[in-house]
Amino acid sequence: MTELSLFEKTSSYDGVYMTLMVNRIQMLYFAIIMPVFLIYPYMIWMIIIVGGLSQVSIFMLSKWFTSKYASKGYEGFVDLFGERMVRLLSFIGIGFILLKVTVITLGYVEVVQHFIFPAVNTNWMILFILLICWYVASLGMNSTIRFIVIAFLFTAPMLLLLLKFLFQPFATIHDLFPLIPYEWTMKSWKSVLFIWSALSGPEYLVLLAPWFNTREKILKYMTIGNTFTVFEYLFIFIASLFFFGSHYLGENKLPVVEMIRYLNFPVFERIDIIFISVYLFHFVFAISIFLLLFYGAIRITLKKSKGQTTRLGFALCSSTLILCLMILNETLWKKATNQNILLELAIWAGALTYLFVPLLLFLSLKRKVRD
Repeated sequence: MTELSLFEKTSSYDGVYMTLMVNRIQMLYFAIIMPVFLIYPYMIWMIIIVGGLSQVSIFMLSKWFTSKYASKGYEGFVDLFGERMVRLLSFIGIGFILLKVTVITLGYVEVVQHFIFPAVNTNWMILFILLICWYVASLGMNSTIRFIVIAFLFTAPMLLLLLKFLFQPFATIHDLFPLIPYEWTMKSWKSVLFIWSALSGPEYLVLLAPWFNTREKILKYMTIGNTFTVFEYLFIFIASLFFFGSHYLGENKLPVVEMIRYLNFPVFERIDIIFISVYLFHFVFAISIFLLLFYGAIRITLKKSKGQTTRLGFALCSSTLILCLMILNETLWKKATNQNILLELAIWAGALTYLFVPLLLFLSLKRKVRD
């Protein structure tokens, strides 16, 4: 078996990389479907409030980055929890990672099929995207982290396309009313849960702590990333309300892309195709990171973490993930009811990990200090 240095730490990255990673990992598939789940204009305040609560999780995560355990990587987790508990947590993490990769991959594939390649079998798209991610991830964690610069520079400016909808003749301030709810229903609570889950993702970055060197300012850089994400969600939601209105917003499954379809420029006619294609960089980065974490979690679960990574092992892990995605695509995602179940599971899973992972690390560090 040929050796492959996937987790070799040859470089240390400053806080700017952390800012970009926090922002982009919070802006995945949920950003595209977010307006459908919120609908009501008063959710503008909920985005701001939940964004503030997200900062509490960011604060607890930053405490891990500044601890003496973070730089040790796997050994740091063992010192904190013990080897058996780390293996158990890794086993549980495999399921959460698989669910997250499934939803963001199949969600993006569905967008591509609906707007660009309606006649192409989605399994071929899954294979194509995962092969790209396998290649990026096979270059190692160092190169995958650096890929965030490309992903950010290509995707973040696309937000400016929505600026036009804020100044359309049909956009009126009345589309943003009521800003105070007349009643608070179970659907409103589900919207709040969705926002919290949409902001999840930074909890996975604790596993990348050894690759970062600016620990004393890590809270500042993570805060900037989280703040920019909240601004993006606000901007997308307000633009959607101006374009569709709250009464028709829930009728569109992919409102962000539907809005961009109406844009026309003298040079480019189908802006939505460019938008979807460019966002591939974003999803490749995220899926590549999760693919490496998936492989690492399997190695820890099987007590292989101290051995050298191999090409065969990584290929088998990647093939397993591709096979799982294709099976879930055929058996669940293509059926609307089951697809909604997967989305519900992903929303709850993201909300739980973003709440309990920072809390678990924070309380464990406090306990260690007392001991």
